[in-house]
Amino acid sequence: MSLNLENKRLFAHLLRRAGLGATRSEVEQLCRGSYEDAVEELLYPKHLPNTDDDLIRRYHVDQNSLMLIESSQAHWLYKLINTSNPLEEKMALFWHGLFATAYGKLNHAKAVVNQIDTFRQFGLGNLRHILLELSRDPAMLFWLDNKDNKIGSPNENYGRELLELFSLGIGNYTEEDVKHCALAFTGWSIKNAEYMSRRAERDSVWPYGRLDWQFEYVPQNHDDGIKTFLGKTGRFNGDDILDILCTSPSTARFISKKLYEYFVSDSIDYSAVDRLSQVFLESHGDIRQVLRALFNSESFKCIDNIGSKVRSPIELAVQTCRIAQSHRFPDWTIVSTAMNVNFMGQEILNPPTVEGWHTGSEWIETGSLVERLNAATNEISDPTHPGIRSIIDFVSSHGPTLNPETLVGSCLEAMALYDMPRSTTETLIKYASKWGNLSFGRVDSIPCSEQRVTELLQMIVATREYQLA
Repeated sequence: MSLNLENKRLFAHLLRRAGLGATRSEVEQLCRGSYEDAVEELLYPKHLPNTDDDLIRRYHVDQNSLMLIESSQAHWLYKLINTSNPLEEKMALFWHGLFATAYGKLNHAKAVVNQIDTFRQFGLGNLRHILLELSRDPAMLFWLDNKDNKIGSPNENYGRELLELFSLGIGNYTEEDVKHCALAFTGWSIKNAEYMSRRAERDSVWPYGRLDWQFEYVPQNHDDGIKTFLGKTGRFNGDDILDILCTSPSTARFISKKLYEYFVSDSIDYSAVDRLSQVFLESHGDIRQVLRALFNSESFKCIDNIGSKVRSPIELAVQTCRIAQSHRFPDWTIVSTAMNVNFMGQEILNPPTVEGWHTGSEWIETGSLVERLNAATNEISDPTHPGIRSIIDFVSSHGPTLNPETLVGSCLEAMALYDMPRSTTETLIKYASKWGNLSFGRVDSIPCSEQRVTELLQMIVATREYQLA
């Protein structure tokens, strides 16, 4: 496809929604092929080498054990910024929000990090496989108390949330279904569950630091009796429950609706959701096939849905760091950036409840907006970051002298912001006009001109539109 404005806008939209932000070089590279090719590249990445964990651990000694929550938050943020497989990370973030599991109860950050690794590995695959891995995940077993779910003393917490929040949705099951679902998952536990619980309660790291939790199926704790679930009867185990759930039209609609909200719009087009549900059922719950249909749909490409979703704090931070090309190498400052994300209202690896975070316009309030603006303007203002240096070079390539209109236009293009409304652009031009034309023609004027570029970048990331994707 050509590099016209309409194509660049569409590809930038795809990268912001299906990935973790758009840069000018990424957009121009994708524009060399078709839109459908770009979708396939995201769905089936070439699996270029991702960040070397050994390198991270060498320069972040505290991340060797991932014992501290701050280190674990910084660890994932670093991977989000530097990944070569953005859709895999974006889906890990999606499942983390949907299957919300929080450090606060577990007191074991590495357990949540391991869960994110599971989402990264299986998140684009078959839903049945994803739910099976989730049901065997020690962090989830601890978080929703299934480690205590035993014959004669069932715990319904995981069974209830599996139906309500993870698959069917409210109104598509009965209390009897919850009870029998819980019975099917009796015996799905953690090795040495009681001992591990005591260690977590006492915050004990002795004698060997945090120990990785491991799944264990305990046959003598399993209820092997007859169960009736969603109209089917048998001696069901958890695997059988997942088989039934993943062939249910209600699950297809529930997951399709969640994916639509996450990738397309907070305003649901239920006819589009129905089409995605049909793909889900026909592909036997293959998430990759559902996403292919979603990204190629008219709903996704609709101009009304471009730049209409409020960026989450993680998305805002990662997009800004990718533009600035900051944190490309392990250094301690990534911890401060992760803390900024927390202050914006999204504590990485520690969602507030089992429902996850309330998204959309709820990301924006008086306090969090100040944090968002401060974090973005601080990240984008450092001319030593390679990405900022590249933007300055791109702007200066437009001539030795730039008028305010050219300055603003070149900065927006350098940041892959192709859909800035005219009213906002005029406001930026008015701001840039205060100091007249920009000159790169004389050596003594370059430092001042470079400073003016970084100040304009700060104004751009402070706009309403930059808060949206």
